[in-house]
Amino acid sequence: MKLLLDIQDDKASFIVEMLKNFKYVKAKPLTAYKSEVLEGLKEGIDEMQLIKQGKLKGISAKELLDEL
Repeated sequence: MKLLLDIQDDKASFIVEMLKNFKYVKAKPLTAYKSEVLEGLKEGIDEMQLIKQGKLKGISAKELLDEL
C-alpha cells in the first residue's frame, strides 16, 4: 500500500526519520515538482468525478481545441 502524506515542513524530517526505523516501510520524500504534478492530477480526477456526477459542467473537445 502506498500513502501520500502532507506534513508541515518543520515536522517532516522527524516523521521521515521515524518511518525509516520501520523495516517494512520505505520512505522517500517527493521533490517539489513531483508534489505539484501529483496535486494537479488529484485535482483533475476530482473535477472529472464532479462532471460525471453532474455537479460540474465540462467542456467539449472542440471547445478545448478552440482555446488552444
